Amino acid sequence: MEAQKSATFHSLSENVGQFNLRGKICLIPEMNRIGAHLIAGTFRSFGANALVMETYKGLDLGKEFTSGKECFPCQVTTGDILLYLKKEQERLGDNFHPEDYVFFMPESEGPCRFGMYNKYQRIVLDAFPELRKVRIGALTSENSYALNGMIEKERARDFRKAAYFSVVIGDILDRLLWRIRPYESEEGATDDFIERSMITMADYFESYGAKKDFDRILDRLEEMIEEGKALIDPAMPSKPLIGIVGEIYLRTHVHSNQDVIRMLERYGAEVVNASIAEWVDYTTYDRVREAKTSLRLKLKQFRLDELKSCLKQLLNYGGDMLYQHIRLEQAYKRVEPLLDLARDHGIADMEKTLTRHDLYSFALGTEACLSIAGIMEYMQGGYNGVVNVYPFTCMPSTITSSIMRPIMNRNKIPFLDAAYDGTYQPGREAAIRTFMYQAHQHFKKHGRKKHR
Repeated sequence: MEAQKSATFHSLSENVGQFNLRGKICLIPEMNRIGAHLIAGTFRSFGANALVMETYKGLDLGKEFTSGKECFPCQVTTGDILLYLKKEQERLGDNFHPEDYVFFMPESEGPCRFGMYNKYQRIVLDAFPELRKVRIGALTSENSYALNGMIEKERARDFRKAAYFSVVIGDILDRLLWRIRPYESEEGATDDFIERSMITMADYFESYGAKKDFDRILDRLEEMIEEGKALIDPAMPSKPLIGIVGEIYLRTHVHSNQDVIRMLERYGAEVVNASIAEWVDYTTYDRVREAKTSLRLKLKQFRLDELKSCLKQLLNYGGDMLYQHIRLEQAYKRVEPLLDLARDHGIADMEKTLTRHDLYSFALGTEACLSIAGIMEYMQGGYNGVVNVYPFTCMPSTITSSIMRPIMNRNKIPFLDAAYDGTYQPGREAAIRTFMYQAHQHFKKHGRKKHR
């Protein structure tokens, strides 16, 4: 037993971390479909052979090698990697070399269980002797997802900039989909258009990401938006506006949430989902907060020798935050004159909202910070209802619901908790239909505001 524990700890330290991707096959799980393909294109632009794995086909394998106590995304992503490697073994036979693969599985700091996915998946992979040399590439929110070690040091910062921009463009394509599909003149045309746009934009990031030729990417994005606008039926009236918050994987992975956005649209909604860039911006903002707190503490304790390190951290994360803000503004300023798309919530404004209403604290962390403040922003933005999407037993989302449900009820704004664990609940569609009936009533009484 002691020898087995020692081997496990050795594997966790040696085979989970930030490894150079040069000459490796980087396996990216599909969380958000568009975002995953754009980030894979960015990896390829910097010389990494990245591909997006097929998703949700290996769920039975994921459930077989988990206990059910893990949150649902752990089961899905475990199944994805096991099925992919199994197929690779069958395809390549003796030419299968596990050391050629790096499974890309980032993490966040606690208490969210997401921080433990890659550790648990390491143990699962080590249970198969032929998979022990498959490494897990892990970025962490503790340093705002810095890529040190995965890309050459002199190119790591450029990669992070291009990767962040790919996240922003992926969010815009998603919002383009949700803006057009409820009003499309030909059923199915929007899905086909977005799929083609995703492939084209992934190619653009592969070609121009490393060059940081973002203007060329934005020029192509403008063309896509003009093409997408032509799919809208201008005679179709506005629909109730529904906001989505919740755990980042479940709210963006259409298989895991049983395509909740499409179901809401079926019953007459226009939907805006919280973005992925919002989470990246939050992790950077939180690092700036921590650096400021540390700096004040060192000054108070008169530890002048440690001030230099604190100032360096503050400048680094502050620079990242400024860069992200500039790129986000640049992208939305290019698309807003063409089509009214919902903007991301400002992270500093979200913290002020929580403080002003004494609802929660950024010091506690987790996605509850964004979900609670996001719901307040939706309320103030004239939305007709909010859906909280999360894995069954998710702590941050349960906290969100416990705080916000009474507030939503007092303000008479429809609110729906949508927890998922892979089972198909017979009452789910009825709950969404009831929620949408309430949203329609709210829409008739209060109307709705434009996205901006």
